Amino acid sequence: MLRPPPKHCRNCGTAVEMRLPDDGDTKLRAVCPACHTVHYENPLNVVGTVPVWGDTGQYVLLCKRNIEPRWGKWTLPAGFMELGETTAEGAARETTEEAGAQFEMGEIFTLMNVARVGQVHVYYRARLLSDQFDPGHETIEARLFTEDQIPWDDIAFRTVKETLEHYFADRRAGRFGFHAFDIA
Repeated sequence: MLRPPPKHCRNCGTAVEMRLPDDGDTKLRAVCPACHTVHYENPLNVVGTVPVWGDTGQYVLLCKRNIEPRWGKWTLPAGFMELGETTAEGAARETTEEAGAQFEMGEIFTLMNVARVGQVHVYYRARLLSDQFDPGHETIEARLFTEDQIPWDDIAFRTVKETLEHYFADRRAGRFGFHAFDIA
């Protein structure tokens, strides 16, 4: 479900009108009749990591959510990207905030378009430098799992589950690729 369009102009507070802008745009937009600001609604970026531990990356760090949505479910450390940061910086920040992990960032691993909710999810591989964690307030518990130990039925989001499935498939194949796909 997409976010509803704004009801009031973010610049002057006037109630907006849903109409085609005067600049030739072909989509209905929230347009302010007073200051003529066109309010474009863009996707939100979710960024995170697949933090791994062990000589062969056999352990993956998961966080048990202490916030809604999906309180009590397991996820990779991730969250919304902030203005002024790159996707990698946001993924690193979220990993620090949610897991309190010490890690080294790796390469981008998955990019998933979740158009039905207006989001793009990006995950990077990360190598843990310690198996000690200090989770923040959004996390009940941060814990390492092997593939067989992962609570697959208690994974919070489909994007996390698919990222984990790609990680373990690539690990078995002995090479890691970049995976870009759409989530319906």
